[in-house]
Amino acid sequence: MAIKPPYYIVSLSGGKDSTAMLLRLLKENRPVDEIIFCDTGLEFPDMYAHLDKLEEYIGRPITRIKAEHDFEYYFCHAPIKRGNPEKFRQLFGRDFDGYGWMGPKMRWCTNRLKDQPRENYLRDLRKKYTVYQYVGITADEQYRLERPNNRRAECIHPLVEWGMTEADCLQYCAERGFNWNGLYERFHRVSCWLCSLQSLEELRKLWEFYPKLWEKLRQYDEMTWRNYRADYSVKQLEIRFAFEKECLAKGIPIRNKAFFTALRQRLEGSNA
Repeated sequence: MAIKPPYYIVSLSGGKDSTAMLLRLLKENRPVDEIIFCDTGLEFPDMYAHLDKLEEYIGRPITRIKAEHDFEYYFCHAPIKRGNPEKFRQLFGRDFDGYGWMGPKMRWCTNRLKDQPRENYLRDLRKKYTVYQYVGITADEQYRLERPNNRRAECIHPLVEWGMTEADCLQYCAERGFNWNGLYERFHRVSCWLCSLQSLEELRKLWEFYPKLWEKLRQYDEMTWRNYRADYSVKQLEIRFAFEKECLAKGIPIRNKAFFTALRQRLEGSNA
């Protein structure tokens, strides 16, 4: 059997770690045959602007891989076979298509919009090449190396090799003019903007600084059966964040029992 030539891929998320990894790989003239980015269609507008700027900076194209269907299709249109359709119908009043909001135990979005498209793309490449992937795990995230997916022989972890932490990566990018239009000043993670697994703090910032995205989030929440979060719908989050702002303007604390009692009353009164 003929030996397949090596083919080196940078797995680019677009965030600070993978961006720093790519920039340093190119600076050190390490082999990079292709740069791939799995486009979920759900990145912040600032992230897409960053990718365009990055392409211009390095003078090379970034291959943007997409799933067969977009998020909305899987979310509320894809035909799903329910385990107990009659019980589902009784619980929610009618049938719903789609997976609905993702949850801690059902991250269908990662599988459908990232993992499957990436593997389909790599499967074709592996027919002709021995593929190696540069993966942006940092020196302070080495626990991730224990995951089976990251222990494959084809995975290379340059940031660990270089001892670069998350903070190092952000600084490395900043020194070369990359700031994501302030995304990292507001968010610790800058993945999909509508993720229901975000913290309340980050959702609060989404509500405050990205009203157009928030409006789209509210529309999605009305199109499916699963609550956005176990504790709040999107409409309820709006009420909470607005109430917090109102209280703070009056100098009223928002982390005590009185606040949460008043918030509960407001939520009940809104029929949210």
